Amino acid sequence: MSLSLRTVVLIAVIAAPQIAAAQQRPAVRQLGPVVATASEPLAAGFGAPSVRALSNGSILVNDVAARRVLLFDSTLTTFTIVADSTSATANAYSGRIAGLLPYHGDSTLFIDPASMSMLVMDPAGKVGRVISVPRSQDAMALAGGPMGGAAFDPRGALIYRANTMFRMMAPAGGPAGGPVMPPQQPDSAAIIRVDLATRSVDTVAFIRTPKVNFQVNRRDDGTVEMSSEVNPLPVVDDWAVLPDGSIAIVRGSDYRVDFIAPDGSKRSSPKIPFDWQRLTDNDKVAFIDSVKAARERMQASGSPGAAAMGAGGPMIVMRQGPMPRAGGGAPGRGAVNPPRVSFVPPEQLPDYKPPFFPGAVRADAEGNLWVRTIPTQAIPGGPVYDVISTAGELTERVQIPAGRTIAGFGPGVIYLSHSEDGRTLLERAKIR
Repeated sequence: MSLSLRTVVLIAVIAAPQIAAAQQRPAVRQLGPVVATASEPLAAGFGAPSVRALSNGSILVNDVAARRVLLFDSTLTTFTIVADSTSATANAYSGRIAGLLPYHGDSTLFIDPASMSMLVMDPAGKVGRVISVPRSQDAMALAGGPMGGAAFDPRGALIYRANTMFRMMAPAGGPAGGPVMPPQQPDSAAIIRVDLATRSVDTVAFIRTPKVNFQVNRRDDGTVEMSSEVNPLPVVDDWAVLPDGSIAIVRGSDYRVDFIAPDGSKRSSPKIPFDWQRLTDNDKVAFIDSVKAARERMQASGSPGAAAMGAGGPMIVMRQGPMPRAGGGAPGRGAVNPPRVSFVPPEQLPDYKPPFFPGAVRADAEGNLWVRTIPTQAIPGGPVYDVISTAGELTERVQIPAGRTIAGFGPGVIYLSHSEDGRTLLERAKIR
């Protein structure tokens, strides 16, 4: 039986307020007050510090730029160095990048990709034993950063995003000149679960990741030139592990959350309300121009972030002939020049501004997801986070102070870092 036009209009009028209410976003509130500032400043540089909160209120801090790990007391006034890059401690921070990973109880794994090992630290920061990383190609992925935070589920299995590594073998003795076949990068990555006892690997889910287009060419002198083309506004997924071991995958295409419980059961949230902003052709051109200008300013200032394009993509390893000669001089045959970075044409940007960038999702101590959203309108102050509950509902929107970055969470508190006078300061603030 067909409905009359009057009936259809009446249904639409009745349903409109309900639809509007369902799409209503909470008003933005400010983060709670800062209650403590660490007595020891951290190093400023590429790589934000991260915090591992312990049950007694003390925290382990991974001071990435200074290549050291500090243990602060609950007041953040006293500290000890538990790992560094010198002989001052027995624990070596051997590589440029390392990570902290909560383990059983208050024990912590210090992930050292350089030695492909995981040092088990007790609550006092002392190393009791060493475990090898489950898969050598994933050592960097376990250290965190743009690939997300690894975690253990209640059964003791290690959950993390697997790294995709490409090795491009250009023949050293081949003909000079001509193109070299570039690697084809996928636009997705696997979230895997590894049993450390058996080393068995289980693929839990796939997430959408930024795609970088590579071009490689070999010049007449044998030098290999590599360029990459990135999308500065990619539509991606992000993920986090909740305290109960559930995996939360935040989908960027329609902004919803897929939850995967430790027993393998799955559920999806409704779409999270978001102010979707359509990008016209002129908007896309203006966005690309603004990104280029920002990158040029960063390069002019010597900022290390200028080269950090396409974060979250795979690791590209090129094996050629002789590398550049030590002490300067002309590079040897087969040397690889630093890659050049360009941006996709404006028409390849999405038609709607996505809700978040890669690496935007964090889980707090209560299991809420904090999603750093891309602003669709000018809001003075620092970044705004959507806070999504374990039920997949948007409960509040929280703005942290300007210039701050989230370093970690504790029960009811949040740890922030910000740069000031060439150093990084760590703060503890109340969430409310």
